[in-house]
Amino acid sequence: MKIITSIFDLNKEIKNYKNIGFVPTMGGIHEGHKSLIKASQNKKRKTIVSIFVNPTQFNKKDDFKKYPRNIQKDIDILEKLNVEYLFAPSVKDIYKFKAKKFNLKKKDKILCAKFRIGHFEGVLNVMNRLMTIIKSKDLYMGEKDYQQLYLIKKFLSKKFKVRINSCPTIRIDNKIALSTRNKLLKKRSLKKASEIALFLKKIKYKSKFQGSKLAFILSEYKKELEKKYNIKIDYLEFRDEKNLKLNNFKNKYRLFVAYKIDNVRLIDNY
Repeated sequence: MKIITSIFDLNKEIKNYKNIGFVPTMGGIHEGHKSLIKASQNKKRKTIVSIFVNPTQFNKKDDFKKYPRNIQKDIDILEKLNVEYLFAPSVKDIYKFKAKKFNLKKKDKILCAKFRIGHFEGVLNVMNRLMTIIKSKDLYMGEKDYQQLYLIKKFLSKKFKVRINSCPTIRIDNKIALSTRNKLLKKRSLKKASEIALFLKKIKYKSKFQGSKLAFILSEYKKELEKKYNIKIDYLEFRDEKNLKLNNFKNKYRLFVAYKIDNVRLIDNY
C-alpha cells in the first residue's frame, strides 16, 4: 500500500487510472469501513481510502480534539486488506485552494442539520474538495449516516458525475451500529446503546402494521427511552428514504434517531 500525504503526489500517482474506488473516512477503521473497501475491491477497482479528520464539520473544538485517532493501527488494517492507496493529507493541504461553499436551505435543516449547525456544510465542503482532488467515478459510503449520504448525493453526485454506492450499516451482534465514536463510550453505556437499538428495531417492525398510529405516539416512546436510560434524544422520527420528508407510510421509510449518552452523540436509522 502506498501512503500519500500531498495532493501533488496523489495526482502524479493516479493520473492514468480511470477505474478507482474512493472510500472517504476519518480513521478509526472498523468493520463498517472494511465492508465499503471490499465492495470497491469486488468491482475490481483500485481503491483509495482517505483518512482526514475534517475540522470544519465539528461544532466544538473539543470534539475535534477528542475524536479518536490511531493512524498506525489504521495503516496496519488497510495493509491487511490490500488497499492500494491511503491518502492522509494535512488540513493545510486540503484547504489551500478555493472551492465552492455550500449553504443548506430551510427544507434541508432537519434531523442532524437542525441540531448541528454548520456540520453538513462542513461535510459538503470537504467532500467537494476531496472529490475534486481524487476524481473517482465510484464513491463508497455507509448508510449509518443516512442524511450525510442523502446530501452528498443531492449536492455532489451530478457535479462530479459520480456513482455513489451505499452499503448497509454494520452492527455489533445485530444491535448498535459500528462507529468510531463508540470508542469514547464506557462499557455500561455500550450495553445501554445496544438495548436502545433493539428497542428501536422493534418500533420499526411495529410500524409495518400500525403506521401513522405509531408515528403519533412516537413522542411517548422518546420520553420512555430518555427516562429509562438517562439519555437526551435530539430526534426520533419516521422519514421518507427518498427525500427525507416526514413519512406518510406509503413509500419506503426509515426511523431516524440521534441521542447523547456519556456526552457522546450517537446516530442511527432503521
